[in-house]
Amino acid sequence: MDQVIIPETTRRYVRDAGDQQRVQRALADLGQGLARWRLARALAALDIRNRYRGSVLGPFWMTLSTAVMVAGIGVLYSALFRLPLREYLPYLAVSLLVWNTISQIVIDACGSFISSEAIIRQMPLPFTIHALRYVLRNAIIAAHSLPLIVVVFLICGVTPGPGAVLALAGLALLVLNAFAIGLFLGMICARFRDIQQIVTNVMQLLFFVSPVLWKPELLRENQVWLPLNPVYSLMETVRGPLVESGASTIIWISALVYTVLACTIAFAFFVRFRSRIAFWV
Repeated sequence: MDQVIIPETTRRYVRDAGDQQRVQRALADLGQGLARWRLARALAALDIRNRYRGSVLGPFWMTLSTAVMVAGIGVLYSALFRLPLREYLPYLAVSLLVWNTISQIVIDACGSFISSEAIIRQMPLPFTIHALRYVLRNAIIAAHSLPLIVVVFLICGVTPGPGAVLALAGLALLVLNAFAIGLFLGMICARFRDIQQIVTNVMQLLFFVSPVLWKPELLRENQVWLPLNPVYSLMETVRGPLVESGASTIIWISALVYTVLACTIAFAFFVRFRSRIAFWV
């Protein structure tokens, strides 16, 4: 039998058609997953109930631990940095809350698909539901610590100005990054389980090199390099409007650039490897 030779243009057309179908399926998955946000919210609430089953305070244990850290570290580091306690304490409270949220989001992102293995194997749900589930779960847990910031502000006599509303834009960027990281790290860690340990170690390093306990002004002229740190940029879009009279333009630009970059990379990986997630978990 004669061998059929397929022209290169035909092969390219078939390949491009397959790529186009993958993009369409990925977009359909995103649309269906976001449309079922109530299901993701219900699953997130179930996760929280299961995690804190038998606990008296539940998610408020994290609020209590953060309050103890703010009180203990605030007194010590305000003396070390020679800063007024009423000035340093609100900065530290917002910093720790935002950092704990970012750290928990990144670490939890590694298991966004692995933790949903049973559902993925048994029910034909959009994969984005599981990424949205972990985002809402961490958002609910973080919301339990918001009263702590209010208490610290009242004690220290801090009143955020009208620019504090920009913190909502910072939170929106944080949510977008959390969703993108959940898709990206969820797929990578489902394929390579060792990545989660690497991510945990990297977050420990970022805690010390990011201005969480210390202020950027302590770096003096070297603080111009801080926007290269994505954690700092995203943190400052929330912290700046609340305790520092706003964030600079370069901070917002860098945060937007990191958000677009994270979403682009996550969507590209989702388009390419979406069909393999069920086999990896």
